[in-house]
Order: sequence, then structure tokens, then C-alpha cells
Amino acid sequence: MQGLIHHSHNSYSLLLRNNIPSTMSSSLALPSTPFFNGPSPINLPRFRVFMSVSTGSHPSVPRASFCDYKPSTSFLFPGQGAQAVGMGKEAQNVPAASVLFKKANDILGFDLLDICINGPKEKLDSTVISQPAIYVTSLAAVELLRAREGGQQIIDSVDVTCGLSLGEYTALAFAGAFSFEDGLKLVKLRGEAMQDAADAAKSAMVSVIGLDSEKVQKLCDAANQEVPEAEKVQIANYLCPGNYAVSGGIKGVEVVEAKAKSFKARMTVRLAVAGAFHTSFMEPAVSRLEAALATTEIRIPRMPVISNVNAEPHEDPDIIKKILARQVTSPVQWETTVKTLLNKGLKKSYELGPGKVIAGIVKRMDKSADIENITA
Repeated sequence: MQGLIHHSHNSYSLLLRNNIPSTMSSSLALPSTPFFNGPSPINLPRFRVFMSVSTGSHPSVPRASFCDYKPSTSFLFPGQGAQAVGMGKEAQNVPAASVLFKKANDILGFDLLDICINGPKEKLDSTVISQPAIYVTSLAAVELLRAREGGQQIIDSVDVTCGLSLGEYTALAFAGAFSFEDGLKLVKLRGEAMQDAADAAKSAMVSVIGLDSEKVQKLCDAANQEVPEAEKVQIANYLCPGNYAVSGGIKGVEVVEAKAKSFKARMTVRLAVAGAFHTSFMEPAVSRLEAALATTEIRIPRMPVISNVNAEPHEDPDIIKKILARQVTSPVQWETTVKTLLNKGLKKSYELGPGKVIAGIVKRMDKSADIENITA
């Protein structure tokens, strides 16, 4: 497992693939054109949907409509770390999926599909490539689903969507908040800005396995008493019970690793990431994202898109812009997101994109959860 993690550019997510015992338990804490060009993927009888007179086709939803959403079917999109050499291969067999990679090449300036299919792994795992790769491959998976028998009916039935970190951009594109192209431009800049922020200050991430979030917080507090302000750590990813990622200065992370056993952690795993994602170490990336978001057309999503920042849906485009800019410095509330969906009565989920990380998280939280993987 150590070797796998060493070679992955993310991945708290890899821990879910690599035999962490399922018996582990702990307490809960964690445009140019719209993306859709086929039949409208809207089927939200519980929301009042109005057609915009100005465009004739874009549905706008009243602001209050998302407050009391009752999820039935969800699309969930993976984040960085789900990438694997060979992904995107099936997309070549579906024209609507294949064209997404062609559009991506024009925007990115390199052959994304070639790197996805052939690697090398080290290149695909880099932040600046893995983020666009996962975004494009995940939306290609939507087109693969649409092309299969009954696929359009599944897409029409979706009434809530969300994604892990980077996956929030994919979810917003799926929900029509911005075009595929505009979303990819944002994701490209996000990857570059996060890499640059990581290069500017030495920092790290470590997964703490086998503790509830309260104990991990106490572990962070204990570590922070022993290091200077610039080296302090915090919980960056509330992923799922017993798996929380801690980010911060190198010294702070080293103290967390040294103290973990005394806090009864099963293990710690240093993550092969560029730096302390989802903490103040990413602050330099915020202004660049704000500038890009300011010039991006963002519309009211067709359905609730649950934010990583506060595990709530937002309809106001200006709020969505603010949330996306702050997301890189805010802890990922994925555990709360999944817990809320399940508690609200979610019946069926689909994970669209590479890997089965999201399915592993959902099953960890509810063994009876119905979730299906759609890859490309």
C-alpha cells in the first residue's frame, strides 16, 4: 500500500482502495454552450422550474427551491487521486464523449486523452494534469451513460449532485451552472494555482486512520502546541469515518505522525500531494481563482449542487463563485455531505468517472447504500 500511495499524486482516496478494514468504525464528523446538448436532463417535479424567456431554453429555479431538497437519485463525481492510466479509453467509442476530449485538447494545448490512456503515470498524477483529466473523463462518463439503453432516463431522474473537491466543478458543469469549456478553463487554472501555491511554501498532508474526527482534532491541537504558527496543521478532508486528512507545515505533519500512536490511531500515511490542500497554505490560489470566476458566466444550477465548503446547495451564481474561490482553503466536508444525503432519504447514487473511491466512501458510511459506478 505504501508504494501505491507514494506513486499517487493525491491520495487520501487511495486509502479506500487498499484494504483498510471495513470493520473500522468511529463517530461521524466530515460559456459557450451548456454542457448538455441532448434532451434536457431535468426531471425535478418537486421544484418549480421556469423557462427563461430570454434564452427560450435555459431553466431557472427560484432561489428558495433548493432549501428543502429531498434527494432521490444522485450523481457523485470523484476528485484528485481517482486518476489511473487507461482512463478515458471507452470514451473513444461514444462520439459525444470523444468530442469532449477533442475540445479539451484545444483548451489545454496538449493531447489529454493520450496522457489518460498511455501515461506516464507520474505525468497523469501531477496536479496540473490530473484535475483536468478527471473533470473531462467524468463528464465523458455521463455521455457513455446517456448512450446506453435507459441511460437518458437515469440522467433525467437525477435530482441532486456533488463532487469531492475538484469534483464540485464537474457537478456544477453537469448541473448546467457553466459550460463544459468554461468549467475546464477554471479547472486548468485551479490546478496550476494550487501547484504554484504548494511550490511557494513547503507543506504536506497525512491521512490519520482509525480515529474519529474529534480525536484527530485533539491530535492536531497537540501537534500545534509544539510548532510555530507557520507550521501548524488542521483537518483538511473530512472524508469518511476513520479516515481524515491533516494538512499543514512539514514540521507540524511530522509531529502528527509522531504522536498518532499515542492517540490510538491505527496508522498514518503521508500523502504524495503537492502540498497542504484545503488550508491557508493555498491562499495564493484564491485571488487567481476569484479573478477567473469573475469573468466566467455562472448560471443557477438545474438542481441542487452540494458544496464542499458547507455541505449545502447554493443557487445564487455570485455565492457559487465565492464558494469555489474559498474551497481550496476550506476543509472538505464530504462526510457531512454524504451523511446528509443518506439521512434525507437518498435511494440511488451513481459515481461517474475514474475509480471507485466515492463508492467506497458511501459504502463505508452505509453498507446498504445503492451506488453504481459509470466509468469512461
